[in-house]
Amino acid sequence: MKDKMRVAMYYSNSDVRIEEVPIPEIEPGELLIRVHASGICGSDVLEWYRIDKVPLVLGHEIAGEIVKVGKGLEGFKVGDRISASHHVPCEECHYCLSGHETTCETLRKTKFYPGGFSEYIRLPEINVQKGVYPLPDSISYEEATFTEPLACVLRGQRLAEMQKGKTVLVLGSGISGLLHVKLAHALGAKRIIATDINDYRLQKAKEFGADGAIHAKEDLPNCLHRINDGKLADLVILCTGAKAAILQALKSVERGGTILFFAASDKDAAISLTVNDVFWRNEVTLTSSYAATPGEHIEALGLIASGKVDVKEMITHRLPLAEAHIGFKLVTETANESIKVIIEPQK
Repeated sequence: MKDKMRVAMYYSNSDVRIEEVPIPEIEPGELLIRVHASGICGSDVLEWYRIDKVPLVLGHEIAGEIVKVGKGLEGFKVGDRISASHHVPCEECHYCLSGHETTCETLRKTKFYPGGFSEYIRLPEINVQKGVYPLPDSISYEEATFTEPLACVLRGQRLAEMQKGKTVLVLGSGISGLLHVKLAHALGAKRIIATDINDYRLQKAKEFGADGAIHAKEDLPNCLHRINDGKLADLVILCTGAKAAILQALKSVERGGTILFFAASDKDAAISLTVNDVFWRNEVTLTSSYAATPGEHIEALGLIASGKVDVKEMITHRLPLAEAHIGFKLVTETANESIKVIIEPQK
């Protein structure tokens, strides 16, 4: 095996450079993975969150094959096709034992090296122990990159107590919003309504299972009353951090309903609300979710393998590693033509 590999080094959303670094050496209990596909996530282009840590190699939605197995490690072999978690919980702390594994300190510190937008990654021992998922032969590497984002969507809807028969409103029809539409459809939502400021994404929302698609500039509560039997939404899922969308969510949730804060907002975003209007007598729940557990990754992989959540149709662009900068530009600037952008580091 060669000593060097190519990586897409991130300096900013508009400055992603192909650089050469040493292929990681693995220790006992670790794995070396040849990355075949890596999805660009919305959080990868959250520039304010990254800018103090640059340069770095991003990419956590990965799928690949094992090329080296660390000493003492059993159950894995060279050639195994896998997906993996970049964050894993300890499963022993107060947070894990109370069902909030994604707030675990271990989860927030674990990662693989250097990042998914590279030819190879090293999986530390704890990631190998808790966050490696064998791929069924029926799933392509591209499809497997959806394991992590779908797992996050699963966790969000679980925490928000999504149930069959509910009316779901998804604010923001980017990739996470569209995955929420697909999952809500698979779970038996009574009615799914999606919003966005982009007509292309509104059309995709309808193609992917939404019963209605409303431009975000419309009077959303009024539209909901008109198409939802005079009621607002039982579950409102915020897949955009725009302040206007947050305010819309507060006005669009039915009595006894839930608002799920799924997307990150601007760094110092803040809103004010009238407590009596939103909460008193209405029993509205505000909740949030972050990342996903190993169990949710396994469940997500099963949904993809079974075809209950078809992700193939969501891929709009496949790019070699050398064109990673184009991928970042597509995600940040061209909402009218891209949904999911996949980087293929071996090409």
